[in-house]
Amino acid sequence: MKPKSPFKIISAIFFLLIAPAWCVAQTARTPPVNDKAEKIVQRAIEVLGGDRYLAVKTVTGRGFFTDYKDGVSGIPVRFVDYIFFPDRERTEFSGGGMRIVQTNFAAQGWIFDGMAKTLKDQTAEQLEDFKFGLRTGFENLLHGWWRKQGATLSYVGRREAGVGRRNETVRLTYPDGVWIEYEFSATEGLPAKALYERKRKKPDSEEIETVSEEDRPLKPITIDGVLTPFVIDHFRGGIQTVRINYEKVDYNQPLADSLFAKPASLKAIK
Repeated sequence: MKPKSPFKIISAIFFLLIAPAWCVAQTARTPPVNDKAEKIVQRAIEVLGGDRYLAVKTVTGRGFFTDYKDGVSGIPVRFVDYIFFPDRERTEFSGGGMRIVQTNFAAQGWIFDGMAKTLKDQTAEQLEDFKFGLRTGFENLLHGWWRKQGATLSYVGRREAGVGRRNETVRLTYPDGVWIEYEFSATEGLPAKALYERKRKKPDSEEIETVSEEDRPLKPITIDGVLTPFVIDHFRGGIQTVRINYEKVDYNQPLADSLFAKPASLKAIK
């Protein structure tokens, strides 16, 4: 089975669990600080591992990606993902004779499609889509990388999160109008949801519509002192579109530079 859009898969995987600081629109301006929102973020950092969480430099994740159509699960596709902070990432998908490799290096990127036997640079649209995914990730919020992008952090309030449960909600707002609301369990302090809006073309026309999107990290497991979600669900317009299920995550493993460099030819793909 070949996924409909390799890039959509990549964006879905990395904007939540392990998205690095690859957002490029940086300014020297220091944004305002909201004390209550900052305390919620700091609590989440401590719950996730404190200094151990902040000290992660590389991440290698393996598992299965599942696409959903109209809320119905498709066939899971195996993936392995490599991230080297702050600006290198490579993901490989395989199964059923398919092999797709997508790599981002700072503001550049390339895609290899084994079935089509093509090796191409990512388009400007794909690069922009990837950058947007990184801006919405919990990593960007918790590491404070948004500060150099001129965003502001504010406290939204508490929200219902099931029977007898509440989430504390904070909001990041960027100078270009992009915003993300992050929910954290009021009791445990764990990341619970990331909510935002995106402008997309309608599938049957050139008309642009605004669609609500949501990411939910689930099944937290402690790996080397870092609390790591092993399941990530993505929703669009209230309907599930993606599930990422990790089998294994390794932190701070050495990753060679050659892993991310664009091959000189199809024959050079490893």
